[in-house]
Amino acid sequence: MTKRANFDWLLKDLADGVPGVQQVVVLSADGLRIARYGGDPDAADRVAAACAGLQSLAGAVAAEIATGDSRMRVVIIEIQGGYFYMMEAGPNAYLAVLANAVAEPGMMSNRMRDLVARIGSHLTSPPRRNGQTV
Repeated sequence: MTKRANFDWLLKDLADGVPGVQQVVVLSADGLRIARYGGDPDAADRVAAACAGLQSLAGAVAAEIATGDSRMRVVIIEIQGGYFYMMEAGPNAYLAVLANAVAEPGMMSNRMRDLVARIGSHLTSPPRRNGQTV
């Protein structure tokens, strides 16, 4: 994967702008962490890996909606004590956020969309085969 610009300050801006954010992760469709803010790196890697399966599952469910385009836009999971959010962020890239129960889902979705609009064109993850970009 090629070296990317440092998006940490933009991820920090998202975290600071919505009360309750604990971790923000940008990941590739195959579950590799591209960038993160908050939490520890190992947790970010686990979140990225889990998101790969979740986005695949969400895409399969989206394909069952006859009037849609079969693309996952946003996934929100309410968990005891908080929320998990995942949004398409660019070609083969996703933005994921873990937040406690203080986070307001509407505000979070709007802030995530704003961030994706600002940096989405820079968040691409080219397909890989055998660990190499194709």
